[in-house]
Amino acid sequence: MAHFGDHQSSIYFNGMFLGQTPDLPTDLTSLEERAAEVLSPEALGYIVPSAGGGATARANVAAFDRWRIVPRMLRDHAVRDLATEVLGTSMAAPVLLGPVGVQTLAHPEGELASARAAAAVGLPYVHSTQASHSIEEVAAAVGDGPRWYQLYWPTDPELCESFLSRAAFAGYTHLVVTLDTTLLGWRPRDLDRGYLPFLQAVGIANYTSDPVFLRRLEKSVEEDPGAAGIAFASVFPNPGLDWSQLAWLRERWDGPILLKGIQHVDDARLAAEHGMDGIVVSNHGGRQVDGAVASLDQLPAIAEAVGDRLAVLFDSGIRSGPDVVKALALGADAVLLGRPFLYGLALAGQVGVEHVLRCLLAEVDLTLGNAGYASHRELSRDSLAPTPR
Repeated sequence: MAHFGDHQSSIYFNGMFLGQTPDLPTDLTSLEERAAEVLSPEALGYIVPSAGGGATARANVAAFDRWRIVPRMLRDHAVRDLATEVLGTSMAAPVLLGPVGVQTLAHPEGELASARAAAAVGLPYVHSTQASHSIEEVAAAVGDGPRWYQLYWPTDPELCESFLSRAAFAGYTHLVVTLDTTLLGWRPRDLDRGYLPFLQAVGIANYTSDPVFLRRLEKSVEEDPGAAGIAFASVFPNPGLDWSQLAWLRERWDGPILLKGIQHVDDARLAAEHGMDGIVVSNHGGRQVDGAVASLDQLPAIAEAVGDRLAVLFDSGIRSGPDVVKALALGADAVLLGRPFLYGLALAGQVGVEHVLRCLLAEVDLTLGNAGYASHRELSRDSLAPTPR
C-alpha cells in the first residue's frame, strides 16, 4: 500500500539525485510569510487577519500547544491507512478543503485551482457561497471528486432554494450551513481600508450566476457591478435565523446537512435534536468573535456529547500534520483546512495547493507512524498528554 509519507522520500530523491528542491516551503507554518510577499495589500488584509485584535486566532494556535502526542513503541505500523468515510463520502484522508471565499484575491484561477488540487489528491472540496466562481464551474473543475456545498443562508427564501437546487443538480452531495457569520465580524484591517470586495461584485459569482438574483437587478452585472454588490448586501446578513428554521432547510435538501460554527456543547445537542447529520466545531478561524474560546478547547466535550449521533468535524487553527493528529485524537472524524491551502494558492496556483495538501498528508502519515499508529482510527484521548503548566 502506498503511503502519503512516500512524498518525503520523493523529495529526498529529487534533491540528492536530480538536484531539485521544493519551490515552496515544506514547513507549512512558514507559508503565511511567503504568501505575504505576493498578495496585494487588500488581499493580504482580507485573507490573513482575524476579527478585532486577533485574540481568537491566537487562541486557536495556542490550544494545540496545550496537547502533546505520546509516542508508543513496537507497534506494527509498516502498513498505514488514512482513508476514511464521513457521512457516505469516501476520502483519501480525514481532511477536507474548507469553504474559503473570494479565492481570486489569492490567484486568478481561485476556487477552480483549489478544487482541481483537492480532486487530484482525493480529498473533498467544500465550495463556498461567497466564491469567485460559480457552483457549476467548480463542479466541473472537481470532476469525479467529492464535492460539498457551503451555504450562507440568505434572507431571500427563493434565492436560497435556487442555491440548493443548483448545488444538488451540479452533484454536490452534502450541505454545510455556516451559522457563525449571520453578521460580519469587526475586522480592522479591512475597515481601515474601507475594503469589502463583495460590494464591487467580487466573490459573489454564485449570486450573479443565479436566475433569481439576476431578476432582482435593474441592470446587468457588467453594466452596474456596484448595484449587484448592494443587492448582495441586502440578502447576505441574516441575524434572524433560529433553530426552528432548520426544518425548512431539511425539506429542501435530500443529502446530509452539517452545521458549521458550533462552539457550545448545548448547540451540538440541539443540532442532533433537530435532525442534523453532522457539525463542524469551528470559530471561523477567529474571523468573527474576537476573544472567543479556541475551537480545539471545545472539541473534546462536544465529541463526547454527540459523537455517537453526529459526524463531528473540526476547523480553526490547523497548520500542520501534528495539528490534524491532535484534533482527530480529541474526537474529530475529520478536519477542514483553510488558510494554509490559500497561501499555497497565492504562491503557485493549483500546484501550490497540491504542494500544501501533499506535505500536510505526508506529515500526518509520518506523525502517526512514528507515534506507533497504523491508522488515525486508532487514536484516542490517551494518545495525547496535556502540556504541563
